[in-house]
Amino acid sequence: MSKKCDVCGKQPTFGNSVARLGKGAMIRRVKARTPRRFNPNIQPVRALIKGTPTKLKVCTSCIKAGKVQRVVG
Repeated sequence: MSKKCDVCGKQPTFGNSVARLGKGAMIRRVKARTPRRFNPNIQPVRALIKGTPTKLKVCTSCIKAGKVQRVVG
């Protein structure tokens, strides 16, 4: 299952997971950086496309914004 929104095209971005040392009183040092992947929150949805219900993979921000007309039932 691809991690890409069918409506807006949102897809995974890449960054680092940062492990830090210390309690924060004087200094917090970075111990290690490991690469990681930030996935969008993709949900399977039945939506109306040109009057016919179809299955889409849509991110939750598109669902909240009302960019998808969901099929009831």
